[in-house]
Amino acid sequence: MSVSLGMPSTPAPTLAPRRPTRQLMVGSVGVGSEHPISVQSMTTTLTADVNATLQQIAELTAAGCDIVRVACPSQDDADALPAIARKAQIPVIADIHFQPKYVFAAIEAGCAAVRVNPGNIRKFDDQVKEIAQAAKDHGTPIRIGVNAGSLDKRLLQKYGKATPEALAESAMWEASLFAEHDFHDIKISVKHNDPVVMVRAYELLAEQCDYPLHLGVTEAGPEFQGTIKSAVAFGALLSRGIGDTIRVSLSAPPVQEVKVGRQILESLNLKPRRLEIVSCPSCGRAQVDVYKLADQVTAGLTGMEVPLRVAVMGCVVNGPGEAREADLGVASGNGKGQIFVKGEVIKTVPEHAIVETLIEEAMKIAETMEEGAGEPSVTVG
Repeated sequence: MSVSLGMPSTPAPTLAPRRPTRQLMVGSVGVGSEHPISVQSMTTTLTADVNATLQQIAELTAAGCDIVRVACPSQDDADALPAIARKAQIPVIADIHFQPKYVFAAIEAGCAAVRVNPGNIRKFDDQVKEIAQAAKDHGTPIRIGVNAGSLDKRLLQKYGKATPEALAESAMWEASLFAEHDFHDIKISVKHNDPVVMVRAYELLAEQCDYPLHLGVTEAGPEFQGTIKSAVAFGALLSRGIGDTIRVSLSAPPVQEVKVGRQILESLNLKPRRLEIVSCPSCGRAQVDVYKLADQVTAGLTGMEVPLRVAVMGCVVNGPGEAREADLGVASGNGKGQIFVKGEVIKTVPEHAIVETLIEEAMKIAETMEEGAGEPSVTVG
């Protein structure tokens, strides 16, 4: 009997249609409601160290990053931008604070986009015309990035603190200055460390404009806390179609930001799923060490790119059902494991051989999927 493998080829259901936006190109990556939501991160190297920065960009690219941002606080960093923008495998955005001259330098360097923080750039409003013209001449989009920690002082005086209304008003004010000069290749972010404030700020923006929105919970914290805060905030917005690019801000290596970002999008069917491990939380019914089993299978399949759902189950209550629903799975108990491929038991193995068998079968499936055309299958029974 032949059974199909891999995730469904038809479009996966989503919770809501994307909010219609303007479309723009950040280098080779389309941004807006007609394009997939992209995952961003930011390098932690000194941008002036071109080799170190390019190495980190390569690592981020391998992890699935779509667009990368680099800091540009000094002239040495600005001088490094042409080489980085030219050699990076993914589009590079220059992150500019305080000095308007670096905005022009980044545009001239060929960066795919420039992020400006209106609250931090001195005399920003006075130079919008010149920035808009330079960006227009080079086809360079601008991200207006408003942060709670660096909100324009005029709005802090008006609202007393970084409220959702203050964040949204700041972004819309700066966007209007660009619009006065007929520049509309704009993406907006309004980041806050409180997910509730952040979500409301983006809701306000979504009601007031059709610019693409870049989602972020700024200063989200260490990896565990930051992951939870970002997942909650992004989920609240993305599930309603709000958001076109995302960056998970973690006090952790940037590759981890990309992994979390991709997983959030995959969980909402907003990015094609790759390897997915389905495993039970364990309980008193479990007859195997599910934690160890799931960790070993995950480690053994790290790096697998094919869309494969693998179920690692530890008891006879939900185990067989979950294993049948997965592309590949095991239902464990009584010192052995039943190995399932797309709902069919293909073999029963002793407990000590479960991990080895699952990895072996996954590799067979991956090979079939990579070599075959169309939807692959395997014969069982």
